[in-house]
Amino acid sequence: MFYAWAAAALMRRTGVVVLLALGMVACATVPEPAAPADTRVPAAEPAPAPEPAAAGPEFRASAPERYVVQEGDTLWDIANVFLRDPWYWSEIWLVNPQVRNPHLIYPGDVLSIYFVGDRPGVMIELAPRVRIEALDDEPFPISALQPFMFRARVVDEETLEQAPYIVAAQDERVIFGPDDRVYVRNAPDAQRWDLYQLVRRDRMLIDPDTREELGVATIPVGEAEVVRGGEIATVILRDGQREAVRGDRLIGFDDDQDLLFDISRPPSGLEGTVIMLFDAITQIGTLQTAVINRGEREGIRNGQVFAVWEAGRVARDPVSGTGNDMVQLPEEEIGNLMVFRTFDKVSYALVIKSIRPIREGFKVRHP
Repeated sequence: MFYAWAAAALMRRTGVVVLLALGMVACATVPEPAAPADTRVPAAEPAPAPEPAAAGPEFRASAPERYVVQEGDTLWDIANVFLRDPWYWSEIWLVNPQVRNPHLIYPGDVLSIYFVGDRPGVMIELAPRVRIEALDDEPFPISALQPFMFRARVVDEETLEQAPYIVAAQDERVIFGPDDRVYVRNAPDAQRWDLYQLVRRDRMLIDPDTREELGVATIPVGEAEVVRGGEIATVILRDGQREAVRGDRLIGFDDDQDLLFDISRPPSGLEGTVIMLFDAITQIGTLQTAVINRGEREGIRNGQVFAVWEAGRVARDPVSGTGNDMVQLPEEEIGNLMVFRTFDKVSYALVIKSIRPIREGFKVRHP
C-alpha cells in the first residue's frame, strides 16, 4: 500500500490564511496465488459504461452566485460549493488586479461568479470593509523630520544681531537647561507669556559658485518664555534640545511650514551644492540633514527629491608610460535627499538614501 498526499496553497492578502490539506489514499493489492480453475461458464453480464473524462471545470447546478467565506473553511470546501470536480479550482479562480496578494482569503470575503467573455470564473468582491493589518516597516519614517521641521532656521545677519540674548542666570553657572531662570538683554518689547525660539549662531552660508551671502544658519537650542519684561527681562527656558549658554539669541517663531506635501522632482536642469551638514562635522548618512544652496527663489518646494553626486577623485595612470599621468575619475550617484524646509536662498534636506558618506561640496541634481 502507498499513500499520496496533496496540499493546496494560499489565496489572497495577509491575515487569516485559508489552507487546504487534502489527503488521498490509493491502494494496490499484490495478487493472491491462483485458485483452481473453475470450468463453469458464467452468464454474460454487460460491462458498466466508463465515466467520461472531465473535459474541464464544470460548475454545479446548485452553485451560488455569491458565497461568504466562513471561519474554518478550506479551499476544498469552497471548491466543492462551486465545482463538480474541485481539482479544477485553479482554472476558475480569477485574480483581482487591485489586490496586493491574491493568494489569501479571509472569513467574511465574498466570492462571486463572474464571466470573462463566455467563460465563468470566481472572484473576490471588492466591497469596502474594515480590516486591521500590520504595516510594513516604514521605508521612510516621517518622524525623522520632527527635530528639524519647526526649528531649523536661517536668518539674515541684521535680524540675528538685533535679537535679545542671554546675559546671565541667578547664579554663576554658564550652562543652563529646561526650567532654569535666566536674564535677557535687548528685549524692550518683551511681555509676560511671550514665547521665543532660542538659537545659537552657527555660521554665514556662502554660495560656493557666486560667493553670495545666503543667510546665517542657526542651531536650535530650545524655547524661552518671558515671565517679566524690562530692560533686563527674565525668562524661563522650556523644551531644550541642548544646553543653553550666555550669548544665545531669542528670535520669534516663523510661520509654520506646510507639513502636507507631495514627493516630487525639482525643476528640470536645476543643480545645487551641499554647503553645510546639520549637526555633523565632516560627513552624514541616511536620516541626517544637509543644507543646499538653492531655495524658494529657484523654485524649491518641500517634498522635492534630489540625487546626490560625489565628485570623482584624481588617480594616477600606472600604464600610460609617463611618470605622473593623472586622470580625473567620473562622478558617481551615491544617494537621494528630500527637501523638507525651505528659505529664500537655501533649503534643508533629509538624506533618504546613501551608499557612501555625503560631504560638503557634493552636487545635487534632478534625479
